[in-house]
Amino acid sequence: MSELEEEYRLEYFEEEGFHRKECASCGVHFWTRDAERTTCGEPPCADYSFIGDPGFDEEYTLEEMREEFLSFFEDHDHERIDPYPVAANRWRDDVLLTQASIYDFQPLVTSGETPPPANPLTISQPCIRMQDIDNVGKTGRHTMAFEMMAHHAFNVREDAEQEYAYEGEVYWKDETVRYCDELFESLGADLNEITYIEDPWVGGGNAGPAIEVIYKGAELATLVFMCMEQDPEGDYEMKDGNTYSFMDTYVVDTGYGLERWTWMSQGTPTVYEAIYPDAIEFLKDNAGIDYTDEELEIVNSAATQAGRLDIDDVDDVEAARGDIAAEIGVDVDRLRDLVEPLEDIYAIADHSRTLAYMLGDGIVPSNVGTGYLARMVLRRTKRLADGVGVDAPLDELVDMQAERLGYENRDTIRDIVRTEVAKYRETLERGSRKVEQIAEEYAETGEPIPTDTLVELYDSHGIQPEMVRDIAAEHGADVDVPDDFYSLVAGRHGGETAEGETERDERLEDLPETEKLFYENQERMEFEAVVLDVFERDDGYDVVLDQTMFYPEGGGQPADHGTLTAGETTVEVDDVQEVDGVVLHHTDGDPGKGDFVRGQVDADRREQLMQHHTATHLIGHAAREVLGEHVRQAGAQKGLDSSRLDVRHYERITREDVKEIERVANDLVTDNVAVRQEWPHRHEAEEEYGFDLYQGGVPPGTNIRLIHVGDEDVQACAGTHVDRTGDIGTVKVLKTEPVQDGVERIVFAAGDAAIEATQETEDALYDAAAALDVDPQDVPETAERFFDEWKARGKEIEDLKEQLAEARAGGGSEAEEVDLDGVTAVVQRIDADTEELRATANALVDEGNVAVVGSGAGGSAQFVVGVPDDVAINAGQVVGELAGMVGGGGGGPPDFAQGGGPEVEALDDALDAAVETLRQAKEA
Repeated sequence: MSELEEEYRLEYFEEEGFHRKECASCGVHFWTRDAERTTCGEPPCADYSFIGDPGFDEEYTLEEMREEFLSFFEDHDHERIDPYPVAANRWRDDVLLTQASIYDFQPLVTSGETPPPANPLTISQPCIRMQDIDNVGKTGRHTMAFEMMAHHAFNVREDAEQEYAYEGEVYWKDETVRYCDELFESLGADLNEITYIEDPWVGGGNAGPAIEVIYKGAELATLVFMCMEQDPEGDYEMKDGNTYSFMDTYVVDTGYGLERWTWMSQGTPTVYEAIYPDAIEFLKDNAGIDYTDEELEIVNSAATQAGRLDIDDVDDVEAARGDIAAEIGVDVDRLRDLVEPLEDIYAIADHSRTLAYMLGDGIVPSNVGTGYLARMVLRRTKRLADGVGVDAPLDELVDMQAERLGYENRDTIRDIVRTEVAKYRETLERGSRKVEQIAEEYAETGEPIPTDTLVELYDSHGIQPEMVRDIAAEHGADVDVPDDFYSLVAGRHGGETAEGETERDERLEDLPETEKLFYENQERMEFEAVVLDVFERDDGYDVVLDQTMFYPEGGGQPADHGTLTAGETTVEVDDVQEVDGVVLHHTDGDPGKGDFVRGQVDADRREQLMQHHTATHLIGHAAREVLGEHVRQAGAQKGLDSSRLDVRHYERITREDVKEIERVANDLVTDNVAVRQEWPHRHEAEEEYGFDLYQGGVPPGTNIRLIHVGDEDVQACAGTHVDRTGDIGTVKVLKTEPVQDGVERIVFAAGDAAIEATQETEDALYDAAAALDVDPQDVPETAERFFDEWKARGKEIEDLKEQLAEARAGGGSEAEEVDLDGVTAVVQRIDADTEELRATANALVDEGNVAVVGSGAGGSAQFVVGVPDDVAINAGQVVGELAGMVGGGGGGPPDFAQGGGPEVEALDDALDAAVETLRQAKEA
């Protein structure tokens, strides 16, 4: 019996005459109005019964069903809010993609730290679940991209000792189940066919009772009641093996799958025909896939059984497919031939929508994070399209979905897809050679190429496992591609990334937060304060003040430096850090706990940092203006001499781009617009400016600090800035470089640092002009002329070397010619560089001779040995023997090899022995 059994005994169930049952097939407990029901109704305990027999009175499209749901909850006093992006890392630091509507409100709202945007609320949130990628197309119900329709209520217990950002109870379990029932009823569902399965939920350190809602075999909703937290002393042990206790906050977290509800209303063979009808028809027609009536009947019959297919639970998809084939009375090979092309079509439609969401929300394909996941989906989609015979350009397929979803950046989306497809082709060309090498190695051992190697090949080289399997077969090696391969790969890149809290000693925990005076007046450099505590460290002291003008390191901005003076004692501040609101000033001395101190910030350092930090905002704004709205910050570091901004972009930044970025940034400097700060409520800020506010990270708290650069740019930022853009002086881009695929670095300088950097560049130009004896403006033309002349002379030298080599080969220098059973061998010392040795040897071989050419130039002995194709002498073996005589080594292929050693005085003896060495090699 579940430890949470009492949590499911709802008054609503009792009022409505529900019965609590135990499934005769799987043993789970569920609630139903049907007293005669014996199973929970979920596959594999039951099959889909709505295919061909829709469960609602009317058919709905995705758009119509979404509106039906949201309007229903608006009519029941919920406020509709706009969906968040699919890139969850735009507003939180612990996950990459949005996988559920509750992600929008974690962790700040669910913890009670900040209020929700509305309470209660309703939303239809686009989501992406990479772990479902291998199920898409096969099960008939899984989509990697989907919308989670939801309603949420955020509650706090009346006896809570702590204050939270919201209070009281809005509604809880009974009302949640009642809403669900009433929604079904409003759509004409048969309430007697609905089952509510008890399924306690655990995730991210929280837990609670949850209910899966099953109708006609399909899971249409999950009602989660998040009310518990992990606690070693807790009374409730959950399915993860940990114990939990109840929290002060408790949250209604529901999820209604828009796609499933739309499918239920239409009763199509799979969910894909209901949600991608136009795309599927286009893809089938393009790939030439057409079925007879008999074949369609087989495919549709298999669809009713497809709920049994789930890569999470079925180790061997083929075995499950065999069961389905037996159930509907067809040969498994025929079933596979019919459904596999259709499964690929379904997956292409779904993946195209996933890419539209990702690229439309500004994710740029790369080798890390969300960019890696986007690239993985794109390449898998391209492989599926090629495999099934879809020849329509991938950017066209993605654009079809982007248009339907209403994205305005469709040109950028298409451009990104085209660029990525080109990169993928290059990857395949390079990667095939790597796979051939691995395949040959495993073919010799007789062992299959392991899954870890497949994952590494994909992760490091972008090589699809199907490509590995095809190449391996050509070389006699086996490959077993697991059904959940892409889930394994995604698991490497889609995990939690949150870091633990910094540990503090007990004394620090008892100190109040430091008042930050630099937000009141960023130009002020002097202040007075009281020393609250001093911590002795190995390399100095950490001083805590009640207030400070010193900016602690953060947001890519280095810490302020300066001094603290108490009476006759002055200590140097060389670092400033913040720990949970307490600012620690690292000093070289102890100013004395309890004393008054006068702080003096290094004004020149602060001014340079303010100029560079504000210039970072200007460069970011200019990059978005010039490169596109998809550009987002991937990292930043402010400095004294220069700063850098890393941005997500799918191409190299050109020289023309750089000049335009400089122009836009410096136009803002010239306009001398105001740089101002404000502290709005975070929900108001997000509603007005969106999640692009968080270019430099997500700040905590109900109110957040925004920095406005005129009317052009606004960001959440904790750094220090100039009052007006004119105070920056000037901005100069020093260079751009790729940090990694999909991330470009812009290095720039501002103010005096920009002038100094420009002067350094000019100095280099003037030095080059002096060396060339021309005016600075003539340096490029002169350098190009010198380079052309250098290349021409190099070619002339090469020609002369070849002529000299031919002359020597023709007897122009002393050479020993020996007959080796009908083959002439020429042994010659010419004391030239390696290139001339090789040229001489090649000339001798071209005449049909075996060549042994030696040189003592450069203070070492060198040999080159060349052998015509029809002569049975191994050049590498001969070189090895000769090089050993001069204290070195060498080798190479049988027809041409080189080597040498340091003992140049032994060169002539080695050449004298060359003829005998050749004879032995020929006899061998």
